[in-house]
Amino acid sequence: MLANVVTVAFEGVDARRVDVQVSQLSAQEGSFTLVGLADKAVAESRERVRGAFGGIGLALPSRRVIVNLAPADLPKEGSHFDLPIALALLASMGVIPPDALTGWAAVGELGLDGQIAPVGGTLPAAVAADAMGLGLICPEANGPEAAWAGEVAVLAPRSLIGLVNHFKGVQVLRRPEPGAMRSGERVPDLNEVKGQESAKRALEIAAAGGHNLLFVGPPGSGKSMMAARLPGLLPPLTPRELLETSMVWSVAGLIERGALTRDRPFRSPHHSASMAALTGGGIRAKPGEASLAHNGVLFLDELPEYSAQALDSLRQPLETGEIVVARANAHVRYPARFQLVAAMNPCRCGLGGGGKGACGKAPRCQRDYQNRISGPMFDRIDLTVETPPVTAADMALPPPAEGTAEACARVLAARAMQEERLRAAGIDPDAARDQAVNARASGETLDRFATPDEAGRALLMRAGEAGGLTARGWTRTLRLARTIADLDGCDGVLRRRIAEALVHRRSTIGAHADFDRQAGAHDGRTGAPAY
Repeated sequence: MLANVVTVAFEGVDARRVDVQVSQLSAQEGSFTLVGLADKAVAESRERVRGAFGGIGLALPSRRVIVNLAPADLPKEGSHFDLPIALALLASMGVIPPDALTGWAAVGELGLDGQIAPVGGTLPAAVAADAMGLGLICPEANGPEAAWAGEVAVLAPRSLIGLVNHFKGVQVLRRPEPGAMRSGERVPDLNEVKGQESAKRALEIAAAGGHNLLFVGPPGSGKSMMAARLPGLLPPLTPRELLETSMVWSVAGLIERGALTRDRPFRSPHHSASMAALTGGGIRAKPGEASLAHNGVLFLDELPEYSAQALDSLRQPLETGEIVVARANAHVRYPARFQLVAAMNPCRCGLGGGGKGACGKAPRCQRDYQNRISGPMFDRIDLTVETPPVTAADMALPPPAEGTAEACARVLAARAMQEERLRAAGIDPDAARDQAVNARASGETLDRFATPDEAGRALLMRAGEAGGLTARGWTRTLRLARTIADLDGCDGVLRRRIAEALVHRRSTIGAHADFDRQAGAHDGRTGAPAY
């Protein structure tokens, strides 16, 4: 007798249909054969299914059992194939009515006692089942997660025997409720940061426009402290973004009991992280830190300490918003539309080339240390801001009057202006997420809404002629100036906003002091170029 159960195979966050077909051949000795381009974890399903059957008092048929995972040319990875194989085998044995599994897809790992263990990827599996017009059978621990997929029917049994009893009508399994919408950890307030007003301004600009940001300063100047406060300035995830982000986290197995959060992700990997850890990879090509930061922030502290290969692997996703993990038999795509925030010391010793305790090897020490970061990587950073040492006088001051709440209000107002412009251009901001913030505005949108005035264009031309701007730098400067104007509540991109944007642009190490003087781009404390 032939039995069929639907399940899925994951390609990134996409779930593709797989039909589990079980047939028993009477003329052969008892054996259990599994075919269909299965990996080691799937091949081991034979023993887990055998043990689970023994745990509920059943034995495998004495006939030869063949399990086919179709389509045969699609790679199958993971332990979630256990449950659909077991269900198809139960149907072929007549333990479950043959038509009971019609209209259902299944995922789940089996224990040797017949319990159904949680698996990763339940949310995208539920979304795919809904798209196929099917319900989803999943482990009890994954039920609240699957329930977030909408109106899809969900069965979430704790054990294999409970599922058998449900299909026999002995007991009834109810649809699980969606998991909790939890609040994230408390984000520290900006009013706890004393001094560093220019860095706070840059942080606010970055939050308003989704721009990439780099803090440069000696140890203890507050770089990481300010980066940790960025999530408090960002708006919550939209429903579409919440689903996208949660699907990535589901595939990575990071959703517990179906609990989701509308807070934007903030990922901070250690500088020893490999390229695979940042961009994704491994045996099953799992998502990396860049994809786990999708629709959120990726914070890289001690930026030059990362390997050059790992840093340069982020260049493409910073432009395209996705990562492709290439394998010999498949290409796996993961979304990776993140905002990059980084911090670094000016040189290896951290002291830099000026002020008390200056590095005796400056400027060579600074140049060699900063050259660990490639020019193309620097070109993708919109704002570079110095964080000079905080003085005793700064620390003695009372807390600033403004904190996260006031800055967040300005950021939300600026983002509302960006959404309104897109609607005026006939673009749905939620659907066109590649243009939802100024940092990703297209050329057509820039031409329409970010054209500088005559004086601003002249200043931008001088910057380009001085060799301080690439074509990418030109576009990113306009995007940055547009965000600055939004924070000021203005429609026009005037010269002073172009000048402020150019101050924060960094094209080469120690570039163009003469141009800085023309633009008025000097640090108030030292008189040195602000980048």
